[in-house]
Amino acid sequence: MRILVTGGAGFIGSHYVRSLLAGRYPGQRDTEVTVLDSLTYAGNTTNLPMDDPRLAFVRGDVCDRRLLAKLLPGHDTVVHFAAESHVDRSLVDPDVFMKTNVVGTQILLDCCLHAGVERIVHVSTDEVYGSIAEGTWTEESPLQPNSPYSASKAGADLIARAYWRTHGLDVRVTRCCNNYGPYQYIEKIIPVFVTNLLSGRTVPLYGDGGNAREWLHVDDHCRAIQLVLTDGRPGEVYNIGGTELTNKELTGRLLDLCGADWGRVRFVADRRGHDRRYSVDDGKIRRELGFEPRVDLDEGLAEVVRWYREHRYWWNLLRDAVGSAL
Repeated sequence: MRILVTGGAGFIGSHYVRSLLAGRYPGQRDTEVTVLDSLTYAGNTTNLPMDDPRLAFVRGDVCDRRLLAKLLPGHDTVVHFAAESHVDRSLVDPDVFMKTNVVGTQILLDCCLHAGVERIVHVSTDEVYGSIAEGTWTEESPLQPNSPYSASKAGADLIARAYWRTHGLDVRVTRCCNNYGPYQYIEKIIPVFVTNLLSGRTVPLYGDGGNAREWLHVDDHCRAIQLVLTDGRPGEVYNIGGTELTNKELTGRLLDLCGADWGRVRFVADRRGHDRRYSVDDGKIRRELGFEPRVDLDEGLAEVVRWYREHRYWWNLLRDAVGSAL
């Protein structure tokens, strides 16, 4: 089997690629992987086993139709991670989110159609549903995104559905909650807080800290994606949930793990349009595909703090590249 992984040098994509090449998924030991990544600020080839003979790396843009037309033939499967994903950035520079997430997905699917790709997994987010005060979203819940980022991902989801309905393209969509784990770029809340605390800095907590999110270790997310790839159904959407915490609760756990106290926390003005709570019903992927998360949140957070403590060189290089704002 030959798999093309878009955005495979990013946080989640690279974890998937490392797991695939390490033989952690049944029946994939002989799989050859092509990573397509434009290496924007969040992409990093040090996240990948570049010396593995089964890995081919191509630097390129998912919006480049000519490149995709040359690259896709011969690949059985595409796992589509490539996306702009940071909500804060989408508030100030939405154009790039629409181009990469919406137009890029459409171009990719069109090229997959013409290249005869057998199966595509489109990796999306729970943020497409908007905010929910009580209860959980199912896969049939309406899409009500509230940020340019989540709107662009909702648009991509609908394009995926259209290519399945109109052309019969085998596209499966996953909508996962917030991820955490090693190699996560330092703009997201957990790596921002951990690296700041390990550096003796303060951490910024939005609003009253009551915004709630579900958290899932990246390894569990990638296992779920692989299950959808191998055992999921064409045209279907699969929610992937985790453990719910408010941002204040998450902050408290990170403070304890880093040996810090609440004096290191700065409460800052809330983000515009900040969704209060996300929660997905993941009963479908559990019932149909037998998915169960394996990484306990407390154990996973402790492991992540250890990883950032032991890999200062990795995130210090990123800090040097982007400046001290992070």
